[in-house]
Amino acid sequence: MSQIVLNIGMLLGGLGLFMLAVGIISDGLRLAAGKTLRHILGRWTRSPLHGLASGIAITGIVQSSSAVTVATIGFVNSGLMTLYQSLGVVFGANVGTTMTGWLVAMIGFKLKIELFALPLIGIGMFVRLLAGQRRIAHLGWALVGFGLFFIGIDVLRQAFEGFASGIDFQQLSSDGPQALLLFLAVGFLITVLTQSSSAAIAIILTAAGGGIIDLNDAAAMVIGANLGTTSTAVIAVVGATPNAKRVAAAHVFFNVITAIVALIILPFIFWLISLAGDVFSLKNTPEVTLALFHTVFNILGVVIIWPMLVWLSAFLEKRFMTHQEIESKPKYIDKNVAVSPSLALNALTLEIDRIVGMSKSLIKAVLGQTKGTTLLLNEKYEALEKLANITGEFISKLEKGTLTSEVKTQLSTLILAQQYSLSGAESALEIAKDQTLLQATSDSHVSSTLEDYLAEMRGVVGQISEQSLPTQDTDFDDNIQHIKNRYDEVKAIMLNAAVESRAPIQTMMEVMDNIKKVQLMTEQYCKANYQLNKVKTYLMS
Repeated sequence: MSQIVLNIGMLLGGLGLFMLAVGIISDGLRLAAGKTLRHILGRWTRSPLHGLASGIAITGIVQSSSAVTVATIGFVNSGLMTLYQSLGVVFGANVGTTMTGWLVAMIGFKLKIELFALPLIGIGMFVRLLAGQRRIAHLGWALVGFGLFFIGIDVLRQAFEGFASGIDFQQLSSDGPQALLLFLAVGFLITVLTQSSSAAIAIILTAAGGGIIDLNDAAAMVIGANLGTTSTAVIAVVGATPNAKRVAAAHVFFNVITAIVALIILPFIFWLISLAGDVFSLKNTPEVTLALFHTVFNILGVVIIWPMLVWLSAFLEKRFMTHQEIESKPKYIDKNVAVSPSLALNALTLEIDRIVGMSKSLIKAVLGQTKGTTLLLNEKYEALEKLANITGEFISKLEKGTLTSEVKTQLSTLILAQQYSLSGAESALEIAKDQTLLQATSDSHVSSTLEDYLAEMRGVVGQISEQSLPTQDTDFDDNIQHIKNRYDEVKAIMLNAAVESRAPIQTMMEVMDNIKKVQLMTEQYCKANYQLNKVKTYLMS
């Protein structure tokens, strides 16, 4: 009973260390990011082929595809590497990890990467403490994360060592596809339990070399062990960014496709291995055969999936999308409508309409005095800003073509609508972060005046957005004047409250600063909507 409790404790501790390490690696890499690091990463992974070579080489050195995959996820999570660049590294890591099998098969030695864990932590902390606030300090923190990563894996391995080594493989052996699937599941389970395909491969090769299991069963276990490495990537992306989840999904996709193909053509691969063994004079032992099998089917997986790389990247880009990402993607503009100025103007108007609507949503949320929404508002603003950047690039491309003077005028008007929307949304964020307008004062007249003012401005925003086309210039002028008049009235009340000592002067100064932002924010939305409606009116004529 005490041994079971100890194993459970080691399991929980190992998982905790593992998750902590992933977080530290991601944070360290993100904070250490700079032009130099970006340049190095760009050169190493400037194409999937370079990434493939890097993945193979680095994994062959560190003897852990999990570490390379998690590091890649960390780079993508930190924005240092694109999804497309990372695919080559992930696939290369799968090929590079087969080096362990060769070490076991050829020299009977497995490099213990865990021995580097404590030195990594020591060196990392040494760098972090001595570097102070310099960027290299964060790189030291990332080294600490890698050290904890290896310790976490080692603790997990120890927790399940007795379980993995205690499986009686002879009782499982039988003929038929069911047996292959069963041994595949066993290989998968060993990797999941030990969190190391290298350890699983070593166990399998040792068992096959000792005659405990036959070659076909061992091959199925190798496929399962290879598939089991996906569990590390899946665990690593819990709570991570969508891009990190896409990298993990690519890793899973590669391993699943590779496993299916390897199982289907297993006899052919063994024939190919036998032929290669004769050509290269390799030892005809189960260990060498399995090591070569492990390498061959991973290379085969790369060959099969490589032509699909662009499609896979595009497919994954559309998965695991957050609401913010969905909002920031254009719905109407693309390269197809760009060829026709009239179609482009229509599509662009619809896109700017979305931007004005997103700005309205931000402004109304702030005027509604909803507490605890600053993070959500930040995400909405980032989505708005990204979409505005895309529409801005689209307009720039249009302006390089041949356009009529009327279309140029409408594009300029849409640019104004977009700029007003961004300005209004930015003011909304500033107000939300300040929170001064939410502070209660002891003076009921001041509080009620502020509440009425914010409610009225919220109503103005709603009323403006519902105005029918065509918009009259007089309506626009009246709205702007009303917003200014109300600001002057509320400002006078705040000043009187401060002069008469009914509220602290400093508080009233901050409140007046924010009601000025409310005025400007509401005016900016009014102007954005007005400019947008001018283009809509033109398109209707």
